[in-house]
Amino acid sequence: VAMANALKNKWLVLDKETKALKCAVSTIEDEIGILLKKIAAISLDAAEGSVSGDLSESDIKSLKQRKLIQVKTQRTFDIKKGPRFADARKVEATELTFDMMQSGSWAEMSFKPYNFDADGKVPDFGCLHPLLKVREQFRMIFVRMGFEEMPTDNYVESSFWNFDALFQPQQHPARDAHDTFFLSKPSTATIPDQEYMTRVKTVHEVGGYGSLGYRYRWSEDEAKKNILRTHTTAVSSRMLYLLAKDYEKDGVFRPKKYFSIDRVFRNETLDATHLAEFHQVEGLIAAPGLSLADLKGVIAEFFERMGMTKLRFKPAHNPYTEPSMEIFSFHEGLNRWVEVGNSGIFRPEMLRPMGLPEDVRVIAWGLSLERPTMIMYGIKNIRDLFGHKVNIGSIMTNPICRLGM
Repeated sequence: VAMANALKNKWLVLDKETKALKCAVSTIEDEIGILLKKIAAISLDAAEGSVSGDLSESDIKSLKQRKLIQVKTQRTFDIKKGPRFADARKVEATELTFDMMQSGSWAEMSFKPYNFDADGKVPDFGCLHPLLKVREQFRMIFVRMGFEEMPTDNYVESSFWNFDALFQPQQHPARDAHDTFFLSKPSTATIPDQEYMTRVKTVHEVGGYGSLGYRYRWSEDEAKKNILRTHTTAVSSRMLYLLAKDYEKDGVFRPKKYFSIDRVFRNETLDATHLAEFHQVEGLIAAPGLSLADLKGVIAEFFERMGMTKLRFKPAHNPYTEPSMEIFSFHEGLNRWVEVGNSGIFRPEMLRPMGLPEDVRVIAWGLSLERPTMIMYGIKNIRDLFGHKVNIGSIMTNPICRLGM
């Protein structure tokens, strides 16, 4: 470093032939030493962030590069008494109270000024899950169509009401353990109406009301097994049984419109579109002389209130409805027909053992609550809608739901 600076200041010269250094001046003025002495004698101006005195920016930069000096900022404060110095030790009041007004102490008190630009405290509030919002819209559609909601608070149901009363045979695959959750405690239920159970047994074994039955040995023990209900149609069977009991009392049948929206359970393989528990929407009408045309008309009215006007029906099979139909709607976003529900007319083998009149028909349809909710909110994985993986933030920010009514 010293040799380079000596050559730069022409204190030394280099002989190109001999490569020897020779002194070029008789006396040397140590400019670096002079600068360092000046720095020791002057002060730094903290406010301006530059050095006061005769030093140039290039001199300071050179000394910093050679690590001969280090620039530090020194801050000073001038503290004086303010106009409210006397109020500093007083506790400021935040509001004018009745006691202050009554005693007159408000005149001597110091009040904290209001900051009208400050954000208010966010109050605690609850948020509705998207399923609850869509469920409420479905409920409003049913109510406006004159339907009455059924009580659906019994998640645990006997196999009798969930399967046997619906004329579903005991050897049906849906009653196996790989499709249904069976309870271990209590494992069985009591069926109070033995006469009705006997009629159900008879129609299963030998038939009746124009049916041959299933021709097998019906087991009361199998019917008493407790399960987690696999569909809300178990509730429908109980309500229709009570409707038949009312008919037996005075011989007058009163038509009814029922609906239910609640949770059901099935031993499904979990994936992006299936869970072990989901919600089922179901509607039914019990009245004399109903036909397939009535069923299609009510379904068209129901889905039209949901904003679905393009419907198709496809023949299907259900153990407890005949005829049965799958319901399809044209999805504008997907540009294709998608299945949206199932429907049918309850079989006489289900209704007549209850004691309902021969001319009474029951039309019914059902659909899941999760599928329309996922379509409406753009959710591709059902586990992002229902279960422990749901994002709580999305529950707080999801938009309102209003179906086309």
